[in-house]
Amino acid sequence: MTPPPPPMPVEVRYFAAAREGAGLTGERLDVPVGLTAGGLLALLAGRHPGLAPVLPGLRVAVNERFVPAEAALAAGDTVALIPPVSGG
Repeated sequence: MTPPPPPMPVEVRYFAAAREGAGLTGERLDVPVGLTAGGLLALLAGRHPGLAPVLPGLRVAVNERFVPAEAALAAGDTVALIPPVSGG
């Protein structure tokens, strides 16, 4: 029997309302191999219940590029959670 792959490290950075909801500016997590951006959001909602109100409006950037929820993460990725921005 083959053992499951070890978890992969990702760095998560929180901005604005996401930072307030998580109570952190960032954290390093070991996540399952093959996790998607959307899966990471679900995982983070469980870890930080204060994120729930802002999750629907967040944009996810991986290595400084916006990605859809189905984008797979890779070991060493930096994931930024960015709320909508308005300006005038």
